[in-house]
Amino acid sequence: MSQQGGMGRAEWLSVFAVVAAISVGLVTVFVGSQNGQLIGSIPVFALCVALAFIIQWVVFVPSFRRQTERYFDLTGSLTYISVTIAAVVLSPVRDERSLLLLVLVLIWAVRLGTFLFRRIQQAGKDDRFDALKPSPLRFLAVWTVQGLWVSLTLAAALAAITADTREPIGAFAVLGLVIWIIGFGIEAVADWQKSRFRADPANRGRYIDSGLWAWSRHPNYFGEIVLWVGAAIIAVPVLSGLQWLTLISPVFVALLLTRISGVPMLERKSDERWGGQPDYEAYKARTPVLLPRPPRAD
Repeated sequence: MSQQGGMGRAEWLSVFAVVAAISVGLVTVFVGSQNGQLIGSIPVFALCVALAFIIQWVVFVPSFRRQTERYFDLTGSLTYISVTIAAVVLSPVRDERSLLLLVLVLIWAVRLGTFLFRRIQQAGKDDRFDALKPSPLRFLAVWTVQGLWVSLTLAAALAAITADTREPIGAFAVLGLVIWIIGFGIEAVADWQKSRFRADPANRGRYIDSGLWAWSRHPNYFGEIVLWVGAAIIAVPVLSGLQWLTLISPVFVALLLTRISGVPMLERKSDERWGGQPDYEAYKARTPVLLPRPPRAD
């Protein structure tokens, strides 16, 4: 129970989250900067991770003052873009692999950022932030964690872009690109199908169970995981030493989406809304949570 004039449990947890996010970010810097290019004595990888956090803190200030979350997702996408461009521009040596990873991140971030920003503009708000915005510590925590999210997700790509090892484009790049295209296509199509479904007034208050959503209850998240696996594969040939640990990137994305903020949250909301309805329970029974599978008859 919080006391007036003091910090409650939620605020102390937020302080812990901020400290933990910064600490993990520092570990990521140490790992990703090994065998990496430098500007003077500073690793380019370290500058990029610092930029990811700084952008969040800068945008947090006006967002808190205006009590709005409208620019949260957009800031995340712009951070991916800014950090990856910075990695390429600041690296004294760059090659085709660096440019390929840059293009892939730009395509993904622009598409997803535009989609998410348009969605919140239409909805007017994101109720996940209702309890967070009034508290500066709690609101700061989610922005800080977003800085860590960007850093960990991009870790393998950033390590490859800033690595001092250069290798010609080869089989790993081709394989990774194919996997990335598949994942990106699945995510983009799933998002488009859901947006189109929600735009139809006849579907108001209903859940989507058609298209890719008949194959998986969260096909967009599956595509997201797959595309980051592709990016990590592209990075593999130039990683060395502790840089190999940056391959946690797709693992982090998978854990985040399936265990923390993605699937569990949406499954809980769906169960609260439609749980117990025979058609919804039948949909859940026949449709896998994540890994797509051809729909089967009831």
